[in-house]
Amino acid sequence: MTSQTYITSLERRHQDLDRKISEEMRHPSRDALLIAALKRKKLELKDEMNRAQRGPAH
Repeated sequence: MTSQTYITSLERRHQDLDRKISEEMRHPSRDALLIAALKRKKLELKDEMNRAQRGPAH
């Protein structure tokens, strides 16, 4: 897998999590713990994307 393919994959997963968070927020009986976990995972993916974009030398 090339680095650009990896970054694209991370971006797609990040967008999927964003959609899941939005969907969960619209539910009247939303699960605050689930939302927090999804947001944490979204931040982890964002950090991973930043590391991947900087490359292995940094």
